[in-house]
Amino acid sequence: MTAMLRAAEDIRTTARTAPPTWVVIALACAGQFLVVLDVSVVNVALPSMRTDLGLSAPGLQWVVNAYSIAFAGFMLLGGRAGDLYGRKRMFLVGLALFTLASAAGGLAQEGTQLLLARAAQGLGAAVLAPSTLTILTSAVPEGAARARAIATWTAVGAGGGAAGGLVGGLLVDGLSWRWVLLINVPVGAIVLAGAAYRLVESRAGDGRRLDLPGALLVTAGLATLAYGIVQTEAEGWTAAATLVPLCAGAALIGVFLAVEARTKAPLMPLKLLRLRSVSSANAAMFVSGSAMFCMWFFMTLYAQNVLGYSPLGAGLALVPSSLAVVVGSKSAPRLMPVVGARNVAVLGTLLAAAGFGWQSTMTADGPYLTAIMLPGVLMMAGAGLAATPLAAIATSGAVPEDAGVVSGLVNTSRVMGGSLGLAVMSTIAAARTGGSVSGEALTAGYALAFRVSGVMLLAGAVLMLSWLPRTTSRR
Repeated sequence: MTAMLRAAEDIRTTARTAPPTWVVIALACAGQFLVVLDVSVVNVALPSMRTDLGLSAPGLQWVVNAYSIAFAGFMLLGGRAGDLYGRKRMFLVGLALFTLASAAGGLAQEGTQLLLARAAQGLGAAVLAPSTLTILTSAVPEGAARARAIATWTAVGAGGGAAGGLVGGLLVDGLSWRWVLLINVPVGAIVLAGAAYRLVESRAGDGRRLDLPGALLVTAGLATLAYGIVQTEAEGWTAAATLVPLCAGAALIGVFLAVEARTKAPLMPLKLLRLRSVSSANAAMFVSGSAMFCMWFFMTLYAQNVLGYSPLGAGLALVPSSLAVVVGSKSAPRLMPVVGARNVAVLGTLLAAAGFGWQSTMTADGPYLTAIMLPGVLMMAGAGLAATPLAAIATSGAVPEDAGVVSGLVNTSRVMGGSLGLAVMSTIAAARTGGSVSGEALTAGYALAFRVSGVMLLAGAVLMLSWLPRTTSRR
């Protein structure tokens, strides 16, 4: 009875104070932009961080990995916490932690302080990111309007990842490496104040408690898997330092699924995986993320290491690709009612595959127009076009009380897929390069990675065509 009265009061409060939809979308997208931006913005600042703080090569790698492991590991926990304790509350908690950790990282005086701050940033991002999508989908009814809102969320998120190199280059060249972290403080404070004032609380927990054993198992499993994946770059795929965490992570995920099958109030109800819309869209997102995420990494290396661009020049060179993500994401809702969400996802994936195929013909002295700009535009326009319908399909398949964990699953699929794909493609490129640092050898390695990614996208298109539902209704 108490839970029913509380739910009724939440509904009455929402009806009285609900802000305009555009405000909700803007705040949710601002939060998503920040967490995705920080995946890539530090890359161009790494040399300066190493010089200033005296970081070792492995320590420098962990500036990136500490964030990504915490981000991936706590995502499902963050999503379920939003369902149980309130989406607005978790949005504010996650953003506050992210902002404070950014300040700590920007003011760090030694490497250990920076690494701890980056891990705390990742934890804040994992709590914040699922709430951004859940708040958005809760505020916009299912249909064309929600598809447009998800398109905006997708475009902003993809744009955040794409803008990392440019923003980082501007801040490092114009100020110092510290500002790639400190810039989050004023922006985070503004978004935090706006969210506290304008967002209304929503939850769907029905008085349930958090599944603590499930939370510990899935967090440990995902974090251990992510650790194993990032170890491949330094240790290789057959080293014990890689195989032990990969196997341990897989075992923990297996135990998690067994526990969830027997728990009355599971962290992730396994019935969600039996929903065709949820399982197929997340599988497709994992595969496409595995192929597409490496684009920014290899294009930046190609521009700087082979063509001789500066960090800022490399960031500017990828601006058309960043804009193409936005165009693709915003075009998807116009096409979805006409040809269907599944067909738009397939079309976008094929367009991206064509761009990856074109990029695989790169040469060591290629002109900007045909070696970077045009294939990059094709790749990212396709990525934007595919991501929006996949997110729409995944989130349409669950009941409201599971919206947060589904949003966490969407983000987890994308992050884990991207991390695994980057590790695999880096290994493939390094094997082809054979240790040589000549422009021709590096180009051959990058080209092979793009070629393999293109083949993966073609396989992903077949997967989508055969498995994704024709409609976004619950099935």
